Amino acid sequence: MTLKIGDTAPDFEASTTDGVIQFHNWIGGDWCVLFSHPKDFTPVCTTELGSMAKLKPEFDKRGVKIIGLSVDPVDRHAEWSKDIEETQGAAPNYPMIGDTDLKVAKLYGMLPAEAEGTSEGRTPMDNATVRNVFVIGPDKKIRLVLVYPMSTGRNFDEILRVIDSMQLTEKHKVATPVNWKQGEDVIIVPAVSDEDAAKKFPGGWKTLKPYLRVVPQPED
Repeated sequence: MTLKIGDTAPDFEASTTDGVIQFHNWIGGDWCVLFSHPKDFTPVCTTELGSMAKLKPEFDKRGVKIIGLSVDPVDRHAEWSKDIEETQGAAPNYPMIGDTDLKVAKLYGMLPAEAEGTSEGRTPMDNATVRNVFVIGPDKKIRLVLVYPMSTGRNFDEILRVIDSMQLTEKHKVATPVNWKQGEDVIIVPAVSDEDAAKKFPGGWKTLKPYLRVVPQPED
């Protein structure tokens, strides 16, 4: 199963470091970042989990819940958390799913459905494909999918940037150009007519092409 942008994020029940959750109920009316890891006590993931803990206030400000996943048991996550705090200066302050039966990894297409057994005895290389980021909207639709190799740490500042862009689109019907950062000019989406744009953006805009209309970033 390959999940695409626009698909409904599969629902599931799972044990986490915060207790048992039903995923869709846990998300509620918020946005969500689900990021996965091939194994506990792996070096690159250790840095990622610590970084995400430090960035959590930024996700909170945007109404985004964070949840991690590793195929190891929840009690191993708790032990790993101590190492993360010691080496990275922050322990995970968000739930971590224990996916010992590989159910969630298979449900999200990170491991093949025919993968047998449990997490017991599996190596990081066996689970190398469990290195994804899914951003899920309040409607439970998948808005972003990123897949990383084990050797490359993820850029969570980029995840925040993409969420900022998507939330701007939902609120103001604008898109963001290449390498956009907060406060820079944005693009009026083609679906908005000039007539409607005049009401929405009374300060005007710059028309580079009929399909490319640039406007200052709207205030929230």
